[in-house]
Amino acid sequence: MGLFKAAGEAIKTAMHDQWKDIISCENMENNILMMRKTTDTGQISKKSLIRVLPGQCAVIIQNGKVLDATAEEGDYQFDESATPSFFAGNFGAVFKDMWQRFTFGGGTPNKQSVYFFNLKEIMDNKFGTATPIPYQDWSHPIPNQMTGGVSPLAVKVKCYGKYTFKISDPALFLREIAGTADVYKKDDIVEQMRAEVIAVFQNVLNELGTEKYKIPVLELPSQTDEIKEMMDEKVFDEPIRKRGMSILVFAVESVTLDEESEKYIQDYLFSSNANLQQGRLTEAYADAVKSAAENKAGTLNGFMGIGMMNMNGNGIFGNMMQNINNNSQTGQSQVNSAPNAAVVNAQKPAENNTWKCAKCGAVNTGKFCSECGEPKPSKKVCPKCGKEVEEGQKFCNECGEKLQ
Repeated sequence: MGLFKAAGEAIKTAMHDQWKDIISCENMENNILMMRKTTDTGQISKKSLIRVLPGQCAVIIQNGKVLDATAEEGDYQFDESATPSFFAGNFGAVFKDMWQRFTFGGGTPNKQSVYFFNLKEIMDNKFGTATPIPYQDWSHPIPNQMTGGVSPLAVKVKCYGKYTFKISDPALFLREIAGTADVYKKDDIVEQMRAEVIAVFQNVLNELGTEKYKIPVLELPSQTDEIKEMMDEKVFDEPIRKRGMSILVFAVESVTLDEESEKYIQDYLFSSNANLQQGRLTEAYADAVKSAAENKAGTLNGFMGIGMMNMNGNGIFGNMMQNINNNSQTGQSQVNSAPNAAVVNAQKPAENNTWKCAKCGAVNTGKFCSECGEPKPSKKVCPKCGKEVEEGQKFCNECGEKLQ
């Protein structure tokens, strides 16, 4: 029992009428993965023609066993007396293994059917993360005080994209998921595949976030080739391959951070920019001070230039000079409050608010005499001799002292 190619001219001429049945699958669109076809009697006679279109694979099954198969486009005649030919293109070994070992339950006795498989690339399959996925972002390193190294910033991302797949092993696909169904559509498996694709993508993200790759989080959409190579190398999509399918293209279209991660990065950038600006300006200020000290025109002129720079600056120069001024004022205040402040203050003229005690002659400034306790006279007295004087009097009548 096998297939052999029918004569091309016989199909094109009036001899076309010699075929009792023509079995084909003309309407295998992107959503159709497998479709079963047979004749009205359920038997494929010698006078029946099996037509395989481009991008298709045809497998003839009788009572749950494979009789013959082909993935090479063309018109074929089925002859029960012929040996299986397996015109399989790239699936020769697969089809021979199917013929020898493949069986599945559920087949109707004495029924022959042709199972057509869609071998084209199945397009436009979308995926998206329902919840944010953790990612180690090395583009925003965090200093590790314990080890002296750096650690990646832990963020969470939402990713959206598309993938394409195709049936890579019709035997596995038939045995694992399609079975004896009359038609198997992409809609029957796409939700399960989407969940598995997300699991695959999360494993890929974990790998891309390691020290080996250190892919920045916002550059993930440009890593399509690396993601696919990693999936093939690590076989992250093994559950999908075990069903006779394989992922061809995996494209990440959008990567977004959750709100908390966006705040982390904004705070990180703000802190980094502030530290960088402070470091640069501090270095520039130090250079300016050094240049001022070496200024041939005079150190004073150099430092006057720094003062002008400080007046015009709104950043670290202003703050630094302000701190210097504050420290200078604080130091002066401390000098004034020190024990030798009396020496400094003695240079200032003392206010003439003293009075002379009429009882013991001691000179005082308070309300009572510091020697005998005599209260300060209520009337105005000369601070030198203690003589009572009148209000408005400019000189003491007794000793001639000038009065305030």
